[in-house]
Amino acid sequence: MKKTAMAAMLSSAYSSKLLAQDTMSFDQKIDQVLGPVAQAIEDFFFYPIPFLGNMPFIVLWLILAAIFFTLYFKFANLRYMGLGLKITFGKCDDPNAPGEISHFQALSTALSGTVGLGNIAGVAVAVSAGGPGATFWMIMAGLLGMSTKFVECTLGVKYRDILPDGEVLGGPMRYLSKGLKEKGFGTLGKVLAVLFAIMCIGGSFGGGNMYQVNQAYEQFVGITGGQNSPFAGQGWLFGLVVAIFVGLVIIGGIKSIGKVTEKLVPFMAIIYVATGLFIIFSHYDILPQAFASIFQQAFTPSAAFGGFVGVLIMGFRRAAFSNEAGVGSAAIAHSAVKTNYPATEGLVALWEPFIDTVVVCTITALVIIITGVSDGSGQMAGIALTSAAFATSGISWFPYVLALAAILFAFSTMISWSYYGMQAWVYLFGAGKHQENTYKLIFLVFIVIGAAIKLDSVLKFSDAMIFAMSVPNIIGLYFLAPVVKEELTRYLQALKSGSMPCEQ
Repeated sequence: MKKTAMAAMLSSAYSSKLLAQDTMSFDQKIDQVLGPVAQAIEDFFFYPIPFLGNMPFIVLWLILAAIFFTLYFKFANLRYMGLGLKITFGKCDDPNAPGEISHFQALSTALSGTVGLGNIAGVAVAVSAGGPGATFWMIMAGLLGMSTKFVECTLGVKYRDILPDGEVLGGPMRYLSKGLKEKGFGTLGKVLAVLFAIMCIGGSFGGGNMYQVNQAYEQFVGITGGQNSPFAGQGWLFGLVVAIFVGLVIIGGIKSIGKVTEKLVPFMAIIYVATGLFIIFSHYDILPQAFASIFQQAFTPSAAFGGFVGVLIMGFRRAAFSNEAGVGSAAIAHSAVKTNYPATEGLVALWEPFIDTVVVCTITALVIIITGVSDGSGQMAGIALTSAAFATSGISWFPYVLALAAILFAFSTMISWSYYGMQAWVYLFGAGKHQENTYKLIFLVFIVIGAAIKLDSVLKFSDAMIFAMSVPNIIGLYFLAPVVKEELTRYLQALKSGSMPCEQ
């Protein structure tokens, strides 16, 4: 009897477990499988360093690299900003140079992958957590990140492959494998390149795709009635519409992406920056006080926490880092540029962190500071705090502008990351229309899935993958920094000799 009773109890428990599994939704089942994996990856890369105020390892990894490259190149990030601007606007172009897109299109494509929700929501979290002083550290992070971006994008062009039809294959996968082989570390280079490619594909499906469309859908539902919106629960339909538009762009490859982003990115920036500047100058009387509070509170414990941890983690993490300096993704877009001198694109690329972090993020922070909506209580943060700050200034219609910005940011980020992921896919599985179309189809399917469901673990996993891309990438950057210095010297000598003229 006892054995029978025990068997019945076990059978009942097993049946209950099966029933519980059957009643779980599809996203809950996936979350149950990926949850532990995502948590393990996140715990590894975000391992807190006790003697540095529990600063996560990955943040220290990025900061040290940015400082090293700034010193190694003797502040080239600041010294050559003027030259980089001339190159961006075609003042130093060679019309016969190999490549697929112009310097401006390359910059726009890369910016479209970086300027996003982190500029809106991530900054608000940092200022809310660390006060006005967090803005100072955000600016410092942007200025230092310019050096890392200069290095990786120069290498992206240096080691790119150009196919017979003119298509360019480039990015960290190429300079890790080819560049380290030149240095006598061929095996290490191949391992790092494969690791980077795998992480890049994972990041493109999640942080560069599902997260973007998911947040855009949330904003869209919010302005159309919230839970009472006719679009509530229709995420798949929203995702399908977005997938169609993204598909129309990415089918054409980098040339098509470049043509769209060179128009879309300036349009997005004008809408958001103009609104922010209007508010800032409308409060010109308290602007000096705002700047004073930024510098005065920059070195308080709360500001240090909010600046380093709040900005460099929250801001970076919520939008594939605020400027992606060190991640290596932007080097993929920049490698397609038309140029004979790799250093030219590095000089163009250093403007990305400046525009993304120093300009756009600082405007967001200033609006929050001068409107006084953040009281440090933490009751309001993220995009809600930014929206409240703009609305407080008498712009009651700003939530609609914010929703439009969120959708455009998401759209531009997705088309850029589709190119990043595809280049990594081609590196692993070979070049060809079949391979490229297979990736593009999978990418578009993930757009629909991302809008329809909420998979916290998938998003956490993909965010961690994007962070993880910086590990193999920066290892390679350290090895190849002398190559970048040689390329910079070669280009500056060409300018000096007149063999590569640059309009004044």
